[in-house]
Amino acid sequence: MRHITLKGTLLATTLLGATAASAQDAELVIESWRNDDLAIWQDKIIPAFEAEHPGITLKFTPSAPAEYNAVLNSKLDAGSAGDIITCRPFDASLALYEAGHLTDLSDLEGMSNFSDVAKSGWSTDDGSATYCVPMASVIHGFIYNKEAFEEVGVEVPETGEEFFAVLEKFKEDGSYIPMAMGTNDQWEAATMGYNNIGPNYWKGEEGRNALIAGDQKLTDEPWVAPFRQLAKWGDYLGDGFEAQTYPDSQNIFTLGRAAIYPAGRWEISGFNAQALFDMGAFPPPVPAAGDTCYISDHTDIGIGMNAATEHPEAARTFLNWVASSEFSNIFANALPGFFPLSNAEVTLEDPLAQEFISWRDDCESSIRSTYQILSRGTPNLENDTWNASVAVIKGDEAPEEAAQRLQNGLASWYEPQQ
Repeated sequence: MRHITLKGTLLATTLLGATAASAQDAELVIESWRNDDLAIWQDKIIPAFEAEHPGITLKFTPSAPAEYNAVLNSKLDAGSAGDIITCRPFDASLALYEAGHLTDLSDLEGMSNFSDVAKSGWSTDDGSATYCVPMASVIHGFIYNKEAFEEVGVEVPETGEEFFAVLEKFKEDGSYIPMAMGTNDQWEAATMGYNNIGPNYWKGEEGRNALIAGDQKLTDEPWVAPFRQLAKWGDYLGDGFEAQTYPDSQNIFTLGRAAIYPAGRWEISGFNAQALFDMGAFPPPVPAAGDTCYISDHTDIGIGMNAATEHPEAARTFLNWVASSEFSNIFANALPGFFPLSNAEVTLEDPLAQEFISWRDDCESSIRSTYQILSRGTPNLENDTWNASVAVIKGDEAPEEAAQRLQNGLASWYEPQQ
């Protein structure tokens, strides 16, 4: 009888141990559009996490960027999507949350590491719920050829007046195109033009939120002033800039033919590989000396939990780790130019990337003015800002006319602006 009891006890102990092990063990499948990052996840991020969290394994399964939204939606509808969802900012992810596919993570401990600006790309319109952990942003400014600056004898500009004095000096010298940017592809004129310099005029989040609330209009001076600056750019972009494509501009700068390049962080890795000269970066010049500086520090990548995951505890453990300083340092140094959104201290090994992220110490961060709420209707404000910026740079439309056209379009469908 004793033998039978001992055997039963051993069997029960074995079964309990197996149950405990299976409860702890979990494989989390990660959906993403960043297929270029596969090696970084496999070689750096996943080993670092799994070393600290035995029993939880990660599998990174990216789709092609252009197909990601469609593929992800199909998987979610079929119940076959991964446990972890990499989130594009604003409306695409908001739609997933509203459809019940993403979990509200507002109570996640690691969320305390992020500012409201950082969370804005993955929060409901009223800010009551945040459904993705912010991973990285893109910072805008200007990359410059240090050797060209030394050769021509100019300093990094801090004000708008100094900026145009530098451009004029390069134009007079004639050895370099003052600034490499074309208008053929349109988006650069708005992304690296209007929304790059604009926050200094509309005071970042203060103006952006006022526009959403209907307390400011696109015809107000803070929104027209950036167009007045862009109207001067055409004199310094070189012959034929109207037909110049985005890859053309990249080549012109990295070949050493231009002194300044209006930039986003995504250029850093490519420029480091291609340019044979030393580069530096400077933030958008302020209107006047002593003004508070503002930068476009635009939310770009977040990561959330599939509401249908079978491993919610393991998923939350992973997402808390993504919110940590350890993850931020690994991710940012593996991908120079993708800047962590966490308040945790991060040290970047790439000097150009470190220059960009250092601006956060002195400048206020904001996101692109058209991305949250204001481009949901027709006409689309983001797309209209592209062609308006191009028209102003080319001299086809006056700054005030461009602003009025954008205001009319927004007011035609957005009630707070009516």
